[in-house]
Amino acid sequence: MSATDRRISPAFISRKWLAIAPPYAWLLLFFALPFVIILKISFATAVMGSPPYSPLLTRGADESLQLSANAANFALLFSDPLYLKAFWGSIVMAGLATFFALLLGYPMAYGIARAKESWRSGLLLLVILPFWTSFLIRVYAWIGILKPNGLINNLLAWAGYSGEPLPLLYNDFSIVLGIVYSYLPFMVLPIYAALTRQDLILLEAASDLGASPASAFRRITVPLSLPGVIAGCLLVFIPAMGEFVVPDLLGGPGSLMIGKILWTEFFANRDWPLAAAAAVVLVLLLLIPMVILQKTKGNGLGEPAS
Repeated sequence: MSATDRRISPAFISRKWLAIAPPYAWLLLFFALPFVIILKISFATAVMGSPPYSPLLTRGADESLQLSANAANFALLFSDPLYLKAFWGSIVMAGLATFFALLLGYPMAYGIARAKESWRSGLLLLVILPFWTSFLIRVYAWIGILKPNGLINNLLAWAGYSGEPLPLLYNDFSIVLGIVYSYLPFMVLPIYAALTRQDLILLEAASDLGASPASAFRRITVPLSLPGVIAGCLLVFIPAMGEFVVPDLLGGPGSLMIGKILWTEFFANRDWPLAAAAAVVLVLLLLIPMVILQKTKGNGLGEPAS
């Protein structure tokens, strides 16, 4: 039997579906289904009871089904300055954290990828070592480092600084720092993978043609590593947008990000429909960079500059 016949045979098709069915089932069960449930709740009305929202389908006096959905929750999100500020604050904080993670992560990934092969495993281990400790404990430890009588301010006082303690905690700086620290490995690992796949012969050829190391890096290394850069940016930006622990612990009560709004509406105010609407809007916002990524891939991303 030829390769073509084997590829289109029923047995081959059944084996193919057996291979791809588990990941599709996983996505359906743990992403699509929960999102549909949240979408349904977002069109409900908050009530006192359990569950704390009205059903979308009710039976009328004539036993007919009636749809009682409304878009008031979405209208409130786009009209109340509090929620608009929370969405904007999340975008700004996540964007800044992604930028600084890239600023730190690219040199780290480049250094690991260009190190001796015997060193790479150890260096990668140092990058992922923080994940062996609880995320909550790692973030909470920064309070002891950044507080007015913490490690940094004590070191400054020991070095002779006599001014007021630096305000390093409970502000935007501490939020960005906490997010960068927490998600930096997600930036380093995809960039490292992209850099290790590059053919170093291209750099040798560029050098033989008279290109300086800086020019070869700019015109060959950077373009070929862009898929890893964009993957790393998405892996940092997406969870940073919905981050709750970092702004709650390091940002203090004055921080305003959509993750804290979701927690407050779900658990403190018990306004599940409004919180569900905010979650739906957040998911739709996060689809924008994904669409941009797909379009960028289609435009020849990762090709050396001419």
